[in-house]
Amino acid sequence: MSRFKNQLKTVLKLLLTGLALYLVFRKIDMEQLSQLTKSIHWFWLIPAGVLFILSKVATAIRLNRYFENIGIQLSESQNWRLYLIGMFYNLFLPGGIGGDGYKVYLLSRQFKTPVKKLLQAALLDRLGGLVAIVFLLFGLFLMVEVKLEFLESPAWNALMIAGLVLTIPAFWLVQKLFFKDFLPSFWSGNAWSFAGQVAQLICAWFILKALGIHETILAYQLVFLLSSIVAVLPLTIGGVGARELVFVYAHSYAGIEETAAVAFSLIFFLISALVSLAGSFIQVDLAKKSN
Repeated sequence: MSRFKNQLKTVLKLLLTGLALYLVFRKIDMEQLSQLTKSIHWFWLIPAGVLFILSKVATAIRLNRYFENIGIQLSESQNWRLYLIGMFYNLFLPGGIGGDGYKVYLLSRQFKTPVKKLLQAALLDRLGGLVAIVFLLFGLFLMVEVKLEFLESPAWNALMIAGLVLTIPAFWLVQKLFFKDFLPSFWSGNAWSFAGQVAQLICAWFILKALGIHETILAYQLVFLLSSIVAVLPLTIGGVGARELVFVYAHSYAGIEETAAVAFSLIFFLISALVSLAGSFIQVDLAKKSN
């Protein structure tokens, strides 16, 4: 029964991915997209790839801090290998156990750590990344002109400022109430969250340079962060299609070019997929004591 549910979930995700991509490509000029891809400055994709990897290194270190809070001692090398394998599971095996589930299974078996604590670590890891995204979004909404009437009001700006002030204290309170075991890593965890997200924004900037985009950079990054939230939802394969839909429907409000935005999103997905694919060639020995 469980296997059937996983297979059904995979089929549904494939259908939703296909539907999302259909809606995206129906709305953009394919000839323009083709011309844009032919004019890509490939050199800039090298630092983009490096920054993406660095963003994942930062978030992997964040997760390892949470593991340390519940008595799991992994070297950064062991943790990075496990993180890459988890990325591969998340992207290429969406209907199965998933990357977080795989890590929870391995660590529980090796260290006899209660599954509940491991699940809390995995959930807090996701929340930490989301908090960094939301905080940066508050700041970008103050700097980017969005063509929606209610977003141009003083009340909206006041709300964004309040968000900047309250996001971190609110997250501390949530962690204090529901994730007490991980409170010692609150500041270091948040620091790595922001390091990872800023690295992805710089990665996005390099992709935009590769596409020859030099204007409205902050607007693209605003929509990129919004799409990152949507891509996390387990609706499509690796978030592909969902992220592109956000760019397609947000372009007229944020003042970005529709076809270029889709090209940007697809390039980001390809970089993510290539890095995740490395996880299929990696093994990790958790029995080996960390240094």
